[in-house]
Amino acid sequence: MKRVAVFASGGGSNLGALVNYLDALGPVRVPATVVLVVTDRATAGALDRAERCGIATITLDDPLDAANLLEILTDHRVQLIVLAGYLKLVPKPVTTAFAGRIVNVHPALLPRHGGPGMYGIRVHRAVLAAGDAESGATVHFVDAEYDRGATIVQARVPVMAGDTAESLAARVLAAEHCILPRAVHALADDLVTLQPDGSVTILPYADSIFASAPAGLTLSLATAARSD
Repeated sequence: MKRVAVFASGGGSNLGALVNYLDALGPVRVPATVVLVVTDRATAGALDRAERCGIATITLDDPLDAANLLEILTDHRVQLIVLAGYLKLVPKPVTTAFAGRIVNVHPALLPRHGGPGMYGIRVHRAVLAAGDAESGATVHFVDAEYDRGATIVQARVPVMAGDTAESLAARVLAAEHCILPRAVHALADDLVTLQPDGSVTILPYADSIFASAPAGLTLSLATAARSD
């Protein structure tokens, strides 16, 4: 059973989607459980969600204090980290210690519309300003830079005529709720791994985890290093 920490700065809807997914499938099918929620904001709604689910919480005094963060993760025996709307850069000692075991969900089709300052409604405004025909969500491994780690899976949604940043955000959020829990499932089952050269290896059974996408979503798994 993989012990998961979820880092969040906002309302925690992706945390809720992950917990609901794990509860629905159960520990026999998905060997993962959320044991800790970490936030940089004492007012984050994710704290309320965690407490309702009986999940331990930590509010960081200094998100850049790598030694403290590593101590917290060790104390809770965390094996996987999921960034779900977490707005701080995770310190390099932490991303190094958890290389291949830390992922993020981003509300755009990386590498477009990523990097420092690209979060929340800003991303969707940038998509509309660029005139993109589609947007979506990306789950990727995390390294020492914002939104630069290797992609695991993307979900694509169309940009509709008359879309506002808010209407596009709602469509993309549904895509996030679809792919993030499935990516954690695949990681917990050791079906997705990050290689030393930065490529991603995906075992064939992972396809079945992502096969049941809701209507309107197009999912694509990383293909650079598929393993047969």
